[in-house]
Amino acid sequence: MVDIDGPEAFGNVVAFGRRTVRPRACVIGSRRHARAFLQQALEDAGFATCDCATPDELATLVGRQPPALVVLRVSPDGIESAHVLRILSGAGFQGKILLLGPRDLPALRAVRQAGEELGLAMLPPLFTPFRDEGLRAGVAMLLPGRQPPAPPLDVAEAVAAGWLELWYQPKINANSLCFDSAEALVRMHHPTWGVVPPAYFIPDDSDPRLRALSEFVIGRALDDWRHFVVDHGHVEIAINLPIDFLRDPQSIEHLCGRLPDDPAFGGMIVEVNGTEVLRNLDLMKDVAAQVRFHSIGIAIDDLGAEWPWLLRNVGHFPFVEIKVDRKFVAGCANDRLKRSICRHILEFASSVGSRSIAEGVETREDFLCARDMGFDIVQGFLFAKPMPAREFGQSVLTRSVVPPRGQPFRVEELLNPDVESLSPS
Repeated sequence: MVDIDGPEAFGNVVAFGRRTVRPRACVIGSRRHARAFLQQALEDAGFATCDCATPDELATLVGRQPPALVVLRVSPDGIESAHVLRILSGAGFQGKILLLGPRDLPALRAVRQAGEELGLAMLPPLFTPFRDEGLRAGVAMLLPGRQPPAPPLDVAEAVAAGWLELWYQPKINANSLCFDSAEALVRMHHPTWGVVPPAYFIPDDSDPRLRALSEFVIGRALDDWRHFVVDHGHVEIAINLPIDFLRDPQSIEHLCGRLPDDPAFGGMIVEVNGTEVLRNLDLMKDVAAQVRFHSIGIAIDDLGAEWPWLLRNVGHFPFVEIKVDRKFVAGCANDRLKRSICRHILEFASSVGSRSIAEGVETREDFLCARDMGFDIVQGFLFAKPMPAREFGQSVLTRSVVPPRGQPFRVEELLNPDVESLSPS
C-alpha cells in the first residue's frame, strides 16, 4: 500500500512525479486464509491491497483512505454482506464493489441488487471457484492502461539509473516442501512504465551491453546474499549468466574473485541455457570444472528437446543441476509424452549425480506428478512467483516449510492425492 501526499489523478492512474502508484483494493471477510488468497491474486493483477476482518474495520478504513475496489465474499444468508454495503453507502464510497460467491448462491443476486439500490457501483459478480484470469478480467477497468515501452529500453541506461532489481523465486524440496534455494531473476522498475518484463530490456547474447547486465546481476546477488545471511542464515542463490560472459577467462576470474570470504558462504549456482550449453559443451565442461574449486556450480537451465543429444555426448559431466524446461512440466500430470521425457531426463540426472529440478509447477496435480516421478526440487507459481528481495526474506526465508501461495495449508493435504482441492472455501 502506498501513501503519498499531493498525487495527481489521471483516470485510473494515480501518479506522483514520474512514478505510477497502483490502485488500492480492500478484501473483506472473516476468514484470514481466504483474505490472504484474494490479496495475493489482486496483487498479482496489479493492485496494492489491504484487508478487513469486520465491518467496523471497514468503516474506519473507508473514512480514512477509500480504496478503488472492495472485494466482498457474500455470506450464505447475505445478512453480513448487506451490512457491509450499507456501511459503504453511508460513507459515500465512490469505488467499485466486486462480490464473490458460488454461482448457485441465491444471496449473491440479492446482495448485488441491494448494492445497486443503495447507489453503489457493483461490478458483475465473480463466481467461485475462479481462476486468476477471471479475476483480472473482472477488474481490468480499474488498472492503468499502460502499454509496454517501445522501442525496447536500453539496459545500459537502466544500469546507470538504478532501475534494475533482482527478484527471487524459491526452489522447494519436492518431498519435504522445505525451502531449498532461490533463483535470482532480473527485473526493471522503470519510473514511468513500472515493472518491465525482461524481454523489453535484456539484449541479445552478442550485445556488448550484456556484460554490464551480468556484472549487475553478480554484484546485486552477492549484496542480497549478505543481507539474507545476516537476518536468516545461509541461503543458496542461483543466478543466470549468458554463455558469452563465461567465454572470457577474465570474466570468470572476476566472478570467482568477488565471492565472499565468509564461512557462511556455501556456494553459488550459475544457470546457463541448455541449448547454449549443448552448442558449447566442451567449453562449458571446462568452465564448470574450473569454477567448482571456487564453490560455484554450473546448472543446465531449460533443458528441453535437446536432451537426447546430451545423453549421446555425456562423457565427463561436471554440472550440478539439470532443470527441465517448463513446457515439459506444465500439464505433465495429463500428458503421457511429457512424463516420458521427464523420466528419461531424470534417469540421466540420477546416473550422473546431478540434482533434478522441475520448472513451471503451477498446479497441485503437476506437483504430485513431478514428485512421484522423482524430481528433487520443484519451482513454480504454485508455491511462489518471483518477488523483490525484501518480500522474499519476509515471506519465504522466515518459514521452514513453503506452503502453496495464499492457501490454507497442511502438508498432508498437498501430498495426499485423495484430497480433492486446495482452494479456500
